[in-house]
Amino acid sequence: MPTIVKLGNVLIRIFADDHNPPHFHVVTPDHEAIVLIADLSVHAGTIDRGSLDTAMTWAAGNKEVLENEWKRLNER
Repeated sequence: MPTIVKLGNVLIRIFADDHNPPHFHVVTPDHEAIVLIADLSVHAGTIDRGSLDTAMTWAAGNKEVLENEWKRLNER
């Protein structure tokens, strides 16, 4: 599972050959959440507010990066 970016202890990852809808994983040492790329909503999992805010701030400014990585890893 490639790490797209590391923001302190917050990792944003996308699995290859993963299920739809397109999403990314926000991973910390203690939590993991799945966030939909389309609207940046939390789809599953739990995560603390500070880590989620860090991830969402980055994701909002890098949505095209996330979309391109999803396509590269999952649309074959």
